[in-house]
Amino acid sequence: MSEQKTEKANLDSNYDSSHDSYWNLFSTFFKIGAFTFGGGWAMISIIEREIVDKHHWIERNEFLDLLAIAQSLPGILAVNIATAVGDKIKGGKGSIAAAVGTILPSFLIILFIAIFLTPDLIKNNRVISSIFMGIRPAVVALILAPVLTSAKAAKLRWNTVWIPFAVAALISIDQGFISNPILYILLGAIGGLLFWWIPQRKLRQH
Repeated sequence: MSEQKTEKANLDSNYDSSHDSYWNLFSTFFKIGAFTFGGGWAMISIIEREIVDKHHWIERNEFLDLLAIAQSLPGILAVNIATAVGDKIKGGKGSIAAAVGTILPSFLIILFIAIFLTPDLIKNNRVISSIFMGIRPAVVALILAPVLTSAKAAKLRWNTVWIPFAVAALISIDQGFISNPILYILLGAIGGLLFWWIPQRKLRQH
């Protein structure tokens, strides 16, 4: 097992982005945008599977860092991730290809709905309503899956596992500044810096 991990690590370290084309970036993120319902967080499990597990464009730990940065920046979460990955693989043009691939399916679907499907038609048509009712549980699963894999990759322990639950509770109560996700991203960054800096300071003193 350890040999397989070592071999995979060697493959990842020797990864050459020149083998990936702009079309590969565009088509991958087009697929992500086309087959995901429920918004940015529902996309995370599919994005992770495509860019981490399938294409090995970034490491899992790097994906967690990218997720935190994308969430704290303005704009759409999935587009922020696509832009960063595209830039790493193919530079500025890669960013454009990945971002357009993510946005285009939603644009086309919304355009189709605006032309052919009115809100009243969706509400009153039992077939269409049933389809959307069936999609909702799948959206919940898509959101829950990356939570579990992110928790595993973050190596949460018994003394830190309470932190995500407390933060989720504070965000969900919707109390203005206290419920702002950016606040907890900044506090987490400060906490991580202190966690690294304090032991380093003690070592220097000794």
